[in-house]
Amino acid sequence: MPPQVVRTGPSHVDVLDRVLDKGIVIDAWVRVSLVGIELVTVDARVVVASIATYLEHSDALAELPKQAPRQAASHAVT
Repeated sequence: MPPQVVRTGPSHVDVLDRVLDKGIVIDAWVRVSLVGIELVTVDARVVVASIATYLEHSDALAELPKQAPRQAASHAVT
């Protein structure tokens, strides 16, 4: 008798279907500094959605104000 697989939670296909249907936004901002010296800054926005979901919400996205890239604060050395 071969073993039977019983899934109690959502499958990968269910999760992918929901993400593409509803969409997901990941907004990240990371700064790495050492002794007050900025070494690396990463500013990323990732949007994952189906084309239908994007087109449904694209008008609302176009109305959002565009943000300027985040600038590092300048420090005067005296």
